[in-house]
Amino acid sequence: MNFFEHQARARRDSTRLVVLFALAVVGIVLAVNLLVALVAGVQPRLLAVASIATVLVIGLGSMYRMASLRAGGDAVALQQGGVPLSMDASDPNSRRLLNIVEEVAIASGVPVPRVYVLEREAGINAFAAGYSSSDAVIAVTRGALDRLNRDELQGVVAHEFSHVLNGDMRLNIRLMGVMFGILMLGVAGRKVLSLGRFGTRRGSIGVPVLVGALVAMLIGYVGLFFGRLIKAGVSRSRERLADASAVQFTRQTSGLAGALKKIGGLDEGARLVDAGQAEEVSHMLFGDGVGYAGRTLGRWFATHPDLVERIQALEPGFTPGELERLQRHWAVAPPVGMDEDLQRGLAAPTHGPLPPAGSERSLTPPMVVAQVAHPGADDYRRADAIAAGIPEPLRRMATQRESVVPLVLGLLMEPGTEVAGRQRIEIAARMGEPLAGAADRVHRRHLVALHPVLRLPLAALAFPVLRLRPRPELERLMDTVQAMSLADGRVSLFEYCLGHLLTVQVRESLDPSRYARFGRARPHAVQREIATLLAVVAHAGHADLAGGRHAYLAGLHRMLPEAHVPYVPPAAGVTALDGVWEPLDRLDPLAKQQLVEAVTLAVLHDGRVSLAEAELLRTICAVLHCPLPPTLENV
Repeated sequence: MNFFEHQARARRDSTRLVVLFALAVVGIVLAVNLLVALVAGVQPRLLAVASIATVLVIGLGSMYRMASLRAGGDAVALQQGGVPLSMDASDPNSRRLLNIVEEVAIASGVPVPRVYVLEREAGINAFAAGYSSSDAVIAVTRGALDRLNRDELQGVVAHEFSHVLNGDMRLNIRLMGVMFGILMLGVAGRKVLSLGRFGTRRGSIGVPVLVGALVAMLIGYVGLFFGRLIKAGVSRSRERLADASAVQFTRQTSGLAGALKKIGGLDEGARLVDAGQAEEVSHMLFGDGVGYAGRTLGRWFATHPDLVERIQALEPGFTPGELERLQRHWAVAPPVGMDEDLQRGLAAPTHGPLPPAGSERSLTPPMVVAQVAHPGADDYRRADAIAAGIPEPLRRMATQRESVVPLVLGLLMEPGTEVAGRQRIEIAARMGEPLAGAADRVHRRHLVALHPVLRLPLAALAFPVLRLRPRPELERLMDTVQAMSLADGRVSLFEYCLGHLLTVQVRESLDPSRYARFGRARPHAVQREIATLLAVVAHAGHADLAGGRHAYLAGLHRMLPEAHVPYVPPAAGVTALDGVWEPLDRLDPLAKQQLVEAVTLAVLHDGRVSLAEAELLRTICAVLHCPLPPTLENV
């Protein structure tokens, strides 16, 4: 199953979630009406009032919870007690985690997510949260940091990245809102009963109110039953897919299997301390943080496959007896991840050379489609080389609040003195002369000689720190980026790619819930936008009119075989794309697959793809939320 099929399945699961939610609401309403009828008899008007009140409570509860999660992944991590990890942290455990997250993000072709640590949690667990890759966070428990070695931590992070890439995060956040509404009656009843223990002594809460609260709490168990069934049904198959994706990514099973063995072999397991908090996010966790499996009817409610089954899928010869042996061993000498790394003598990884600056790649459309949001071990090794190739001074700038903005603006500055001077003026006019001077110094001292392949990954590395800047400053930054791109009267492919990627990622991180959607549009509904996109791609890669026309028609025939839209080279150049993004992002996932194939055909019409064309292709995929790894080799 490729990325686009995953997305189509996620959209179907969203529809399924709505249906299951409606059925759960019906079940709760029927339970309320039954109790009302038993107490007051069958009175149609009273039953109607009870039904409407119940639906309102559930609906308002869901709306409230969804509103509280509008900030996306950061809101979820903070509500679970997460502590943001500074991108320039020097603690060995933290640095190891950050390096793994950076490498996996670069290999996946997405912005580096924010990283949180659940400091109070001794169990081994993790989750990914957010509406899209632009506001994604990865949260890891302190137990995972302390107990897992590098390979095991890499397997857990790769597992969570598969949720980021496959659209699971959006579904998970919506599921949190839906569950809160379903459980609202029970929560309200529990709160009233808690207050009633003290209120009845003073006569402030009457017995009828307490009886009503008890009834509400009992009805809440109906919601809890339905809620757990819904979460289990949505979550289990996705966890199996995430395990498989992590193995595909790292091309080794020992890391992920080792993490699962430690969950089963240590007393803390994957449990979270706060059971109430864990219940709400149980469907998002790497391991069973609540402990359904050990309960009666646990398999009905389990959000994760059985632990031994997950290990056996990775190591078919594994037996429950081996897990018991590990439990006895670790009860005496619990594992320490960093010590295991030292004992294994982990040497610095070997990095393959970066491709020459003017190199070109040989590709086919199916190869590109297969690589979208589905990185493999080759991508990981290449990402490792890219991360290692970023000079240390630039890496430090990307992780510090004071230097991240000058760094990003410096990436956009033209080597030519005259153009760079005009760009400095644009920066000074909008963000001040000191910042303009800092951007100019970064550009001249560090970025002029930077390998072109490293430019977009460096921007991705800077994004977690950049998005922490105040909203007014980010809005001025986006305005400055646009002005810098137009300083010489033309917008190059790289300027457009970096500027537009930055704008999209900042915009989505400022208002993540607004841009979270599964598209449903069909190609014929956005014919004009498809033609514009293909014309820009064909024109950018072919200097002659005939070559551009042939490339355009090859892509158009793949996407719209019945259409007759003539090739017109865009007078506005690459900026003609500004009006196509939103309509194209509303395409059905499988239609997006066709579009990526069509664009790739247009790029490859001359048989090769340059670095500039590869960056344009990657930008197109990123804006359409189909992330492509940073190099197109070894696909």
